[in-house]
Amino acid sequence: MTWATERLDAIKQPDATAPPVVVALGLGLIDDWGPGWVRKTWTPDARLLNGDGSLFGGYIAALADQVAAFAAMTVVPDEAQFRTVNLQVQFVKIGRGHPLTIEGRVVAASKRLITVEATFRRPDGELIATASAQQITLPSTETA
Repeated sequence: MTWATERLDAIKQPDATAPPVVVALGLGLIDDWGPGWVRKTWTPDARLLNGDGSLFGGYIAALADQVAAFAAMTVVPDEAQFRTVNLQVQFVKIGRGHPLTIEGRVVAASKRLITVEATFRRPDGELIATASAQQITLPSTETA
């Protein structure tokens, strides 16, 4: 176990306390995780929808950054921390007020860089968006 995997175990519990930014943005936490992957279900609040009922794309980007970070936590060494250095989101279909299953998977990890891909799917399995992100690892004593 590392500091990061211990944190993942803690935040998947129903009574987990989310950091203030997660609460303020209504991002939620995770449902489950394993080595190299995380999964969460998230339902948008009506306040996050545009006038036509579509989901605000910047919010998908915030969720992608969060899921990428959670996935990176599954592989980051105990003596390291990390920060997002690249995030790209590709919108495939218009998201609406339906629940989404969001999965993040580590696709590559080196000493200094963790690359993650994420998918956003409706309950019927339809793909809404994909994302890719890179996390740079830093020694725990260094700040980004």
